[in-house]
Amino acid sequence: MPGTLYLIPVPIAENVQQTCAPEIMSLTRRLQYYVVENARTARRMLRAWHPHLILESIQISEIDKHAGPDMQQLRQWLREGREVGVMSEAGCPAIADPGSELVAEAHALGARVRPLTGPNSMILALMASGLGGQSFAFWGYLPIKEPARGSRIKALEVQSKKEAQTQIFIETPYRNEALMADFMKHCAGSTRICIAMHLTAENELVQMKTVSEWRKSPPALEKEPAVFLMLA
Repeated sequence: MPGTLYLIPVPIAENVQQTCAPEIMSLTRRLQYYVVENARTARRMLRAWHPHLILESIQISEIDKHAGPDMQQLRQWLREGREVGVMSEAGCPAIADPGSELVAEAHALGARVRPLTGPNSMILALMASGLGGQSFAFWGYLPIKEPARGSRIKALEVQSKKEAQTQIFIETPYRNEALMADFMKHCAGSTRICIAMHLTAENELVQMKTVSEWRKSPPALEKEPAVFLMLA
């Protein structure tokens, strides 16, 4: 029988291991096979969870940034009936990272796929935003350059208003302030924008204001990972 692919969430802030389910602790204590976004980060996390774990006995396949995951290795492990864990750099695997390719391959092989409980920055940000949670869409990164960037923001604002749909974005940290400036430039004053940073950490920041309010007091954003939400 094919093996099992476990989707293992990783904390999205430092030293907040409690944000992951207890099941993850018992599972990672025994798993010997992993496909990960970053091998160094994965080893550090495993060591934090299990200080006495013998990491040399664990086989880790790192997802190449250009070539993608080693599907041949994954197929071999699953066909041998192995239990394989998938870990992202932070948060939940297969959400805004290459993990979805691994999951699709596992399904194609008839392997069991098990998602485990843990933090996801987009969902946490939506929960804390005060914006609509009945209908929402995650768009990842917006175009970098104009006019494509402004056109995309305007189009998604129209869609948000028409469907009462919260739009969710992320950005490369050093472009956080540029993205906020573009929201203030292209969006209507009544459109609501929420910024969520350092979720689950002690310095967690979640602020929601209208574009008009943000224009009066533009935020001084750090060059840290953030989630941006819009509802027109």
